[in-house]
Amino acid sequence: MIYPKNFEQKIGFTEIRALLRERCLSTLGKEKVDEMAFTTDAVQVNTWMEEIREFRKIQEGVDDFPLDNFFDVRQSVARIRLEGTHMEVDELFDLKRSLETIIAIVGFLSRGEETEQDEIRHYYPALYALADGVATFPLLVQRISQIIDKFGKMRDNASPDLLKIRQELARTEGSISRTLYSILRSAQGEGLVEKDVTPTLRDGRLVIPVAPGLKRRISGIIHDESATGRTVYIEPTEVVEANNKIRELENDERREMIRILTEFAKKVRPNVKEILDSYNLLAVIDFIRAKSELARLFKAFEPQVSEEPHIDWIRAIHPLLQLSLERKSHQMVNRYESGDNASTDKVTVDGSVKEDEETVLEEENATRNVPSSVVPLDIQLTKEKHLLIISGPNAGGKSVCLKTVGLLQYMLQCGLSIPIGDRSTAGMFNDIMIDIGDEQSIENDLSTYSSHLMNMKIMMRRANDRTLILIDEFGTGTEPQIGGAIAESVLRQFWQKHAWAVITTHYQNLKHFAEDHPGTVNGAMLYDRHMMCPLFQLAIGRPGSSFAIEIARKTGIPEEVIRDASEIVGSDYIQSDKYLQDIVRDKRYWENKRQTVHSHEKELEKRIAQYEKEIAALEQSRKEIINRAKAQAEEIIRESNRRIENAIREIREKQAEKEETKRIRQELAAYEAGLIDGDKAAGKASSTDKSGKKKIKNNGLLSDEEFQKKVEKIKNRKEKHAQHLKEKAGKQEEAAAALKKAVREKQTGGAILAGDAVRIKGLTSVGKVESIDGKQATVIFGDMRTKMALSRLEHIDAPTLQQEQKQFQAYNYSRETRETIDKHRNQFRQELDVRGMRADEALTQVQYFIDDAILVGASQVRILHGKGNGILRQLIRQYLGSVPNVTNYRDEHVQFGGAGITVVEL
Repeated sequence: MIYPKNFEQKIGFTEIRALLRERCLSTLGKEKVDEMAFTTDAVQVNTWMEEIREFRKIQEGVDDFPLDNFFDVRQSVARIRLEGTHMEVDELFDLKRSLETIIAIVGFLSRGEETEQDEIRHYYPALYALADGVATFPLLVQRISQIIDKFGKMRDNASPDLLKIRQELARTEGSISRTLYSILRSAQGEGLVEKDVTPTLRDGRLVIPVAPGLKRRISGIIHDESATGRTVYIEPTEVVEANNKIRELENDERREMIRILTEFAKKVRPNVKEILDSYNLLAVIDFIRAKSELARLFKAFEPQVSEEPHIDWIRAIHPLLQLSLERKSHQMVNRYESGDNASTDKVTVDGSVKEDEETVLEEENATRNVPSSVVPLDIQLTKEKHLLIISGPNAGGKSVCLKTVGLLQYMLQCGLSIPIGDRSTAGMFNDIMIDIGDEQSIENDLSTYSSHLMNMKIMMRRANDRTLILIDEFGTGTEPQIGGAIAESVLRQFWQKHAWAVITTHYQNLKHFAEDHPGTVNGAMLYDRHMMCPLFQLAIGRPGSSFAIEIARKTGIPEEVIRDASEIVGSDYIQSDKYLQDIVRDKRYWENKRQTVHSHEKELEKRIAQYEKEIAALEQSRKEIINRAKAQAEEIIRESNRRIENAIREIREKQAEKEETKRIRQELAAYEAGLIDGDKAAGKASSTDKSGKKKIKNNGLLSDEEFQKKVEKIKNRKEKHAQHLKEKAGKQEEAAAALKKAVREKQTGGAILAGDAVRIKGLTSVGKVESIDGKQATVIFGDMRTKMALSRLEHIDAPTLQQEQKQFQAYNYSRETRETIDKHRNQFRQELDVRGMRADEALTQVQYFIDDAILVGASQVRILHGKGNGILRQLIRQYLGSVPNVTNYRDEHVQFGGAGITVVEL
């Protein structure tokens, strides 16, 4: 239940609805805005929130969503349900364009990627659910295109009869025009008609303007005369019959057009219901787009909504107040800029400045306490604290806080984004009831207080544990003592029914109510005693002071009156109020300190956990690399021993065959040379001596000299092997970095993230990704920052990165160089004109131009080379075909230069 009937007007939702209507593209979306209503279905609200999130993601992306041609032709389509009816040409043209938009929207939302289970994972599932099952009519669109051209006119070839009629009509009109011009030239020669006169149309017939005194000199029919009576319009007798024929042909043309439209209506008639249903998609998309635009205006957020009632909002803002203050701020700036000099010239008759008026204005502005911007509120209502009693100074923001709760909760349950922080959560309420403002009525014999009591009666009757009650200035309107007592009694009823409420008051007994009733909590609107101004901040957990004495003194009430009032209430009350203010101030100070320390601790814990995770991953990677290295070393040793044993065995078996022995030793030496680089000399020494003769005993064993050399060689091999392992360990560390990068790429699907080292495809310069926005990335190359599409970037591995850093570490750009680069970038133009240049000069200019375009991240440029014989165009395109960053090049549209201009896409 929403109470009272004018609830939307009281909280300002009618203005929200009006802002939403302004952002609709058609009457389709505006109807949805008018139908928008409060709901208690949490699943539906979460679906609405997801639709807005997805559409905002589309708006932030690089792909253009089809938003053209939102035409409402539902009445025209519904009209042709009757036999013999048809749509007019302009209606058919709107139907064609809107059906094309529906086809484009369904195609856009149906896009996705295929999963391993051969299913399509749609990019925007919530919006796809709206488009799924919507019928599209490409054949109807194709047929309409055969009837109507791109300008909305019926084609001559829509039917053979229409073509014949229009050809005959053109011939007849040409004949009449020639005859008329012949008569006109003859009349001009005789001085009957002015030299600059031309034939004109009157009532659909071609006529000649003639002066009234000469009208009888030309045989024909007078059709009209000018308003001044100085000109009459005569249809010469020679063209009367031809004009009559034109009328007949025009009638034939109209009848043929109606016949064509009627025949087409027969094809549309069986699909009328599906076409009307498909227009509901246009309406919903228009509605969602308007909600997305409104969310952007309010800087709003789409929270996850739970079924149970609760409010946990961080940095909540009243959207209408935000717009109002921004508007006033702009007006003040404009007034200051336009009236700065004029204000100094305002003088009275006697020459004195109007100081009294300015002083009054300054005092009024000082006492209004209007903030320059909206102060965000942190509001929390839970099952443990479901009754919030807000107190504080007048004009301190109590009513704004109450209206903020009511408006944002109502907006949320109507499916709109609300301006709260991204860590906020929200729940659902079945009833929202509000008592705010003056509801006195002479007609119904209700005073202000009587109307409040009537509202209290209805609220007590309907309140339950899923009701949100909002009451401003609870208990006012009557004698304070009895008013406070009744208010406390009503509040107890709300408490017993476990209702949720936000209540503002100045009564002390209501502030004390929270102390004895669990589930009730005080809240204070803070006030700066030193600056003597409200802070518009809500502090939950303590009552607030009205600061009546301070506000009266600031307003300019005489000090004598203030002292008298203080004596009436007593010094104890004044002092206790000051002590309470001091406690509130100190508590606020230490609360801010505690929050700062807590945030630092959370950040420190987060960093420690991140470092521990990275250390554990590096340690695990190091162990894996060492184990692999050990396994590879053991495999090398086993393979070496096996080869040596095989060689010795073969030499023993074939000791008499010297050539075979030589071959076996050469194979072993080749393996050793491949195992240890640069060991060729040792390999040769192990096979022959100075004389080239074998040092093998008859039994196939090594000689003493050869054995000693073998021992020395093994020592050298060990030393080289140790060096080899050391170099290999370095390579393994590089492999670890590559492995870490591969794991991350596998987790992220190869996507480029902030902090990655990248380079432009086809170029060697290495940069670092600073941030990513949709499909665009901001990349830092040296001391230059540029923004370009992610598709133009590629990852770079660690070895290549080190090599690039070594290669370019000697280059340090000076400030003058950076300024030159920035200036060059700011002066870049996306169009180059090489007409009139020689071929070599033009190619040089094109090379510099394309390099600059790649440097500044341009996606498309134009080269003006002219048509001529096409030689310059051919040379330029040959060069463009050799540039890796050029994705496509083509002729410009005929309307904008055609083959004389080449459009280059980068």
